[in-house]
Amino acid sequence: MPDVPLHEPSKINLADYKKPSFDVETVDLDIRLFEDHAQVDSTLKMVRQTAGDIILFGEDLELLSITMNGEPLTAERYQQAAGKLTITDAPDEVMLEIQVRICPQTNTALEGFYMAGSGDDTMFVTQCEPEGFRKITFYPDRPDVLAIFTTRLEADKRYPTLLANGNLIEAGEVADAPECHYAIWHDPTNKPSYLFACVVADLDVLTDSYTTSEGRDVLLEVYAKSADIDKCDVGMQALKDSMEWDEVNYGRAYDLDRYMIVAVSQFNMGAMENKGLNIFNTACVLSSPETTTDSRSFSVKAIIAHEYFHNWTGNRITCRDWFQLCLKEGFTVYRDQSFSADQQSSAVQRIDDVATLRAHQFAEDAGPLAHPVRPESFVEINNFYTTTVYEKGAEIVRMIANTLGPYNFRKGTDEYFRRYDGQAVTVEDFLSALSITDDKIENFIDWYRQPGTPVVSGHQNYDSATQTLTITLSQQTRHVSGFDAPKPLPIPVATALFDKDSGAIIAERMLLLDQATQTFVFEEVTSDPVVSLLRDFSAPVQLNYDYQDEDLAFLLKHENNGFNRWQVTQMLVNRILLQTQGAKSSPEVYITALAQTLPALAGEDAMLAARLLDIPSAQELAAAIHKDYDPELIKAQREGLYQQVADAMRDQWAALYKQLPMQSYEDSAEARGKRALRNVVLDMALTANVEGAAEWAQQQYDNASCMTERFGALKVMINHQVASADDYLADFYKRFQADDLVIDLWFSVQASADNVSTDIIQSLLTHTDFDWNTPNRIRSVISAFTSQPTVLWTQEGLDIYMGVIKKLDESNPMIASRLLQVLARWNTLAEPRRQMAYDQLIDLQQQVSSKHVHESLTSVLGAATE
Repeated sequence: MPDVPLHEPSKINLADYKKPSFDVETVDLDIRLFEDHAQVDSTLKMVRQTAGDIILFGEDLELLSITMNGEPLTAERYQQAAGKLTITDAPDEVMLEIQVRICPQTNTALEGFYMAGSGDDTMFVTQCEPEGFRKITFYPDRPDVLAIFTTRLEADKRYPTLLANGNLIEAGEVADAPECHYAIWHDPTNKPSYLFACVVADLDVLTDSYTTSEGRDVLLEVYAKSADIDKCDVGMQALKDSMEWDEVNYGRAYDLDRYMIVAVSQFNMGAMENKGLNIFNTACVLSSPETTTDSRSFSVKAIIAHEYFHNWTGNRITCRDWFQLCLKEGFTVYRDQSFSADQQSSAVQRIDDVATLRAHQFAEDAGPLAHPVRPESFVEINNFYTTTVYEKGAEIVRMIANTLGPYNFRKGTDEYFRRYDGQAVTVEDFLSALSITDDKIENFIDWYRQPGTPVVSGHQNYDSATQTLTITLSQQTRHVSGFDAPKPLPIPVATALFDKDSGAIIAERMLLLDQATQTFVFEEVTSDPVVSLLRDFSAPVQLNYDYQDEDLAFLLKHENNGFNRWQVTQMLVNRILLQTQGAKSSPEVYITALAQTLPALAGEDAMLAARLLDIPSAQELAAAIHKDYDPELIKAQREGLYQQVADAMRDQWAALYKQLPMQSYEDSAEARGKRALRNVVLDMALTANVEGAAEWAQQQYDNASCMTERFGALKVMINHQVASADDYLADFYKRFQADDLVIDLWFSVQASADNVSTDIIQSLLTHTDFDWNTPNRIRSVISAFTSQPTVLWTQEGLDIYMGVIKKLDESNPMIASRLLQVLARWNTLAEPRRQMAYDQLIDLQQQVSSKHVHESLTSVLGAATE
């Protein structure tokens, strides 16, 4: 393969961090919206911190005027180039007045101030994290500049909703323009510019209230289109639950008089925690039983919680620089995962967390996009909103919490909030506060600095004469090019010993593996036990322990930790499909253990029973293959094992399905579990060709009480090509064609179908309801398509995928870059797919221009040199 023609763009390095020369004390913004543009007037009160010039960032702005301390600045007094405006020879105290013109109506990147929707649904919103504020006005747009914001909004009265951060202090009609009105908002808290938000729209509002533990009465508001306002109750209740949970578990109460959430259909991210004015993708806030699946509804609750928890871990205490992104996101993800674990089975929540980590973050660590949780450099920070920063960052906080224990962890977080409230800080500051009861916590800094997933290997030796069990563990992390050789990390390994005869736990201990190899001795062990390791996934590592298949089957039956019951099924499946222990394991042990466990568990914990039938996705299996990956072979092996499980338990599926009758809708953990298991059992029955299973699916669709039941039935009918599947697909579209989020499901169920073809993908991309300006719709087709690698990794599949990236590179480079990153494992493909993918990527390199896509493409192509 020829040398890769890599161009090295300019990078920003953590080591080069310097404080800004000037701080901003207050900001007064006046944003006036017109038919084809907006005018933004800003007044900045600035004070010198260190020697140097005033440096303001600005992109896509037309500078109309600039005044310093009342004196207009001529062009000779400042330099404007490369997205910066530099003012030299400024005095120590400055009042800077700037007027710019922007065009939100043509802003398709969905960063800064932009128009979303069309016609009667038109609205104007902001997205400023990480560097969108510089598209609104010139400003020192960096997270370590904290200021008090006052914002005036003016727009035509056809947009009655005018919102900004903080508290409303004045509103009325514009005196010299009676067709317009205005609103003035004041945020009394210091915040960085990335937390600025405003909304100009015509929205309905759902209101409620909450009284904090400190006695503050808070007005709660969820804004949405009038047709969607009846789908906001789940989000409102989740907000109140989150506020109470944070008070109980972290002692953190809300600090403003109003908390607002706005639902936006065109939004690149899931949601944004702007101070007091959260802006949400509609998919992450709207929920109703008729239109939202259980998994999506539960996700709504988790995301509401995540953004609320940012009020303290992200807003009141923010990042010194964008390299510290993991500081706010890792801690907040850990907090929202903990909240979610209190809303359902904690075991199932942990399974969900780890399944996501293994499918996406482990794959990231295994490929050319591997990077530390805290990166050392970047070209475009948007490319580092990754599962490594978020989910692995959360796992580091979880390891620290497990190491300290609940009391000392709470003591450490209280100290963190006490020390740093109102400041922009670093990972080192976070670890320093948490280490007040155990200075070894500061050793976890290497988890933030070192890329790659550690592999923990081990074996045990039992000495009957001394009644001692010795467990030997070792750790190894692959060396990622461009980084120092990996060093041993502190790895907490939650361990339990099980008596082989009774199945009872005879010992439990948290082992701390912090050397390359260590031994741990358990005394007074009367017989050779079965060892359960990494309980509740106590560290984000791959486990390679010297288990026999029978040991894993034993743990499936006797483990009282629900997560570990799932984990051992995954280990058995991976052994069968990937030969992870040398000689290929037989599926009989796995299937027999499942058959013995599932019926009883279905009555005790239906959701856990459903998860025990998980077989790792094609993407997760691919992440474990480092050379000559054959998508067709993996698909055949995966489907073959699924078929064996279905056939082996063929006689049980009918009985299990009848034990799970459809009932009136209830939003409880038990009811959600039964619906999830019913859908899995239905799919298994169709796979095993159980008589009447197709009719079960049709009846479930026809009589569904909620979207989980209806969509579950539709999905299995499409995947199993039931004769009436096309009719039901048409009915689904007709029922819900007015609901964008449900039509996203209609697109995705076709794009991810087992029998999908490139012709189907092309037809979806040209469908009248497909919208290139709506990220949700793009993801509903293209992200779903990636779940079928046998079609993606073909000439026709890559032609489509690369065409999408090229198109989005011009209009929405953030989405284009994230889609490109899916192709990072191309170099593990078997020939001729590998050469084909390489040629496509090289061709793409000549046709893209954004720094977002360029940086990702440089990293992805870098795999050719490894």
